[in-house]
Parts: sequence; structure tokens; C-alpha cells
Amino acid sequence: MTDDVTGDVTGDVTDGVLNLWRRPLDAVPESVWERGAELRVLILADTGIAELPAGIGRLRGLSTLDLGHNRLGSLPEELGELTGLDAYLYVHDNALTELPESLGRLARLRYLNVGDNRLTALPDALGDMASLVELRAQNNRLTALPDSVGRLARLRELWLRGNALTGLPASVAGLRELRILELRENALTAVPAALAGLPLLRGLDLRGNRIARLPEWVLDGLPSLEKLDLRWNWCEPQEELVAELERRGCVVLL
Repeated sequence: MTDDVTGDVTGDVTDGVLNLWRRPLDAVPESVWERGAELRVLILADTGIAELPAGIGRLRGLSTLDLGHNRLGSLPEELGELTGLDAYLYVHDNALTELPESLGRLARLRYLNVGDNRLTALPDALGDMASLVELRAQNNRLTALPDSVGRLARLRELWLRGNALTGLPASVAGLRELRILELRENALTAVPAALAGLPLLRGLDLRGNRIARLPEWVLDGLPSLEKLDLRWNWCEPQEELVAELERRGCVVLL
């Protein structure tokens, strides 16, 4: 890293925010660690970094961390030491194949985006992230979700497009605050029964799966449903069921 870049880094710290978006970097600048105590927001998105040093755990005052659009192949366990993170964590569009179990220590975090990586599983510790309101894990290689996902009692949005999910764990029934669920472009052959009884679910996107039939339980099991998208499936015509859903105010796309 050149001295010029170092000088720019120092000058960018304003009101606790360090924004290095799209600055070409070979590594996280040393000045980040030197000024760490005053940082609340650190943006390292689209900088080209391929490694996140363990020193990230020293930035205990961070509320938001953006590492998206880089070349990261792993995340250090020390990421879990950022227990002050209570807003956003972006690690999307990297080359991650797994996530550290230490993420479970981020119990105050409200938004997590791990999409567009190479993840084949999410850690069991995910369920310890008790404050999550929105979770994005789209375009990975997930074949299943951990049972612990059902402990995310505050979750309102779950985005899982472009994985290889064949079903959902029964624990999903515990997501009583869920409003939006995107399961587009997975490998589902049926609407997951675990969704029956989610009282606040408004939008369910099931496009591009292998679903052959809409279950009768959607009438009473999803009382708040406003949009059901079943395009690009193998669904049999069920005119009476669809008509009843639409009579109740749910738009059904087939």
C-alpha cells in the first residue's frame, strides 16, 4: 500500500465512519487498526482484499462492517469479538466456503448478508444471533438450513434464492415474526410444511422450483399471505384453491 493511500485513509475518518469503498487495496491499511477506537462504521467493500486479519476483533466499537464484493476466502474467528455490531454486516459476493461459529456471538446484529458466496452450510451458531431482522444467504450452495434457524424469533425477512434446498427444518415454524420468505430457484418438490402457521408471512416466493401441487393448508396456515409466487413450477391446476386465496386478498402468480 502506498503512502498516498495511507494518507487518504486517515483523512476519511469522519464522525466515526471510514469509507474505503472501491479503493484498490492489497491489504487492510494499518491506519485502520491505529484509529480503531473511534470507528463505528468501516466500509471495505469492493477494495479487492483477499484476507481479513485477526486484528478486526479489536474494533469493538463497530456498529456496521461492510466487506462485500471482495476476494475473501475465509473469515477469522475474531469476527465474533465484535459484539457491538448492532446494525449491518455485509460479507456478500466473496469466495467464502464456510462461516465461523463465532458469528453466533453477534447477538445484537440486525442485518446479515452472506449471499453470493460458495457456502454449503450455515453454522449452527446462527440461531444465537437473536436480534437478526433480515438474513440474506442467496446464491450459495446450501442444501439445508440448520435447525437453529428457528430460534431467530425476531426475523422478518429471509432471502434464500439460488441454492439447492430440498426442504426446510421443522424449526422454521418458530419464525413467528417472518414477513418475507424468498425460496426462488431451489430444489423444492413441495411447499415446506414447516411454513404452516406462520401468522405474519405476507410474501412467499417459490419461483423456479419443482412444486407439483399447492397444499390446502395454505388457506388457514398462512392467514396474512398477500403474494404467493409459483411461476416456473410444475403445479397442477387448482382453480378453487387459487380462487379462495385471491378472494382473501392474496395475489397468486402461476
